[in-house]
Amino acid sequence: MPGAEGGAAVKRFLAIAIAAALLTAAGFTAASALSGSSAAAPAATTTTTTASTTTTATTTTSTTPAPAAAGAEASTSTSGGDWVLIAIEGLVVVGFIALGVRTGGIGLGLWGGVGTLVLVFGFQLDPGEPPFDAMLIIIAVISAAAAMQAAGGVDYMVSIASRALRARPKAINYFAPYISYLLCILTGTSNTFFSIIPVINEVSYANKIRPERPLAASTVASAMGITSSPVAAAMATLLPLVEVYHYNLVDVLLITIPASIIGIFLMCLVMARHGKDLDQDEEYQRRVQAGLVQAPPSAAAIEIKQYAKRSVAIFLGAVLLICIFGLFEGIRPTVTGEDGGTEPLAVTPIIQMLMLTAAALIVLFAKVGAGDIPNTSIFRSGMVAMIALFGIAWMADTFIANNEDAIVSALGDLAQKWPFMIAVSIFLVAALTTSQSAATRTMVPLGLALGIGAGYMIAMWTAVMGVLFLPANGTQIAAAEADTTGTTTLGKRVIDHSFQLPLQIAWITTAIVGIAIVAIFH
Repeated sequence: MPGAEGGAAVKRFLAIAIAAALLTAAGFTAASALSGSSAAAPAATTTTTTASTTTTATTTTSTTPAPAAAGAEASTSTSGGDWVLIAIEGLVVVGFIALGVRTGGIGLGLWGGVGTLVLVFGFQLDPGEPPFDAMLIIIAVISAAAAMQAAGGVDYMVSIASRALRARPKAINYFAPYISYLLCILTGTSNTFFSIIPVINEVSYANKIRPERPLAASTVASAMGITSSPVAAAMATLLPLVEVYHYNLVDVLLITIPASIIGIFLMCLVMARHGKDLDQDEEYQRRVQAGLVQAPPSAAAIEIKQYAKRSVAIFLGAVLLICIFGLFEGIRPTVTGEDGGTEPLAVTPIIQMLMLTAAALIVLFAKVGAGDIPNTSIFRSGMVAMIALFGIAWMADTFIANNEDAIVSALGDLAQKWPFMIAVSIFLVAALTTSQSAATRTMVPLGLALGIGAGYMIAMWTAVMGVLFLPANGTQIAAAEADTTGTTTLGKRVIDHSFQLPLQIAWITTAIVGIAIVAIFH
């Protein structure tokens, strides 16, 4: 909740946005009135000449295309006044995103809805298209993942990851990030990473390894797992956008997974040598002398529920089926296409059906009470993510769809000459919105509209890990708090935190490798 000063700032922004919208609406109303009055005379003339000869009618028809041509020219040439209006609308969008980020959580979606209302009622824009396909996938996937969590399946996977980390303590700088990455791939959420943060910290400290190295790298790797997971919300947002370009789930994974694996390796290589060892670190020695450092307690043993393994098997079985259906179109049901012919069923509804079925099977065979599912942390965070996507993506689509011609004509040449700037834009939007799904829904359609190939767009889409650019993500905060040595920090100047170096290495490397994969194999 914002304080008194924050509340005043919110009120000032709302007043400015509403005033701008009202002035714009008044301008549209006046323009419509003037247009209507000037059109009255021609309308009367048309009425009086309805009985004119065929020659007159022919002449009228022949002159009809002229206004259309003028309109076409207007659509390709944007005047200065139009650009001012577009800039104001863009500032409104950015302002409401800022309010959403300031409010946090579900506030991102709520303020996005308010921004959509201002754009539609104030600036007279046509409402954009909410990302219904992505939202329905999120609901289905979250239902299955939450059911698995309620059955103890997530705890079971975390226990396996913890044992693996302790089995190879000396290699934790490399092993921990890959385990974090895999865990997030399997569950589709970085929330599971919270559970192994204490284990990473404990093993690092016990082996005199600077905890910042594996903790920071693993935090970034957990965000990278989202772009490699068949059941992540961001993936659910991306798929409907690229399916029309004949890229299915497997095609996406064949780009993002190899690129991420290489990106993580390079990140680990650098982080393994980053910073001083604990016996040479001044801050750590100061903390030891001040009595501020204690050996981290051993992570509590996780009690595994009776049917936890069964729930994991059902969930991962559904994920495997999704990949199989995505890879082999011939085994999908045949449905009637938009052109009246037959075509294989798209992957999007298959994901929705399989995930809901998996949730039902977990309830049935893993003895989970249906009422327990909404109480899980995965369900709550998933619903927050869905509402955030709903509001922000709707507002962004409203702005972009109504100004697409102007934006594309202005940025088209730039995108062709410097296509990697789209990756930078995705990174920055993810940082500002703190939502990978919202950044996906906002920037990927724009990149595709600018003529960037879908394969290259997928490679650059991995930049949504930019959610870690600012030290506001829960995983960053948890990792910094767990490290009592003081080596893992949230920074003093906002962007100088421990996660910045591995983040920059990871996203740039992953995007470049992904682009290379597309160039070679697609």
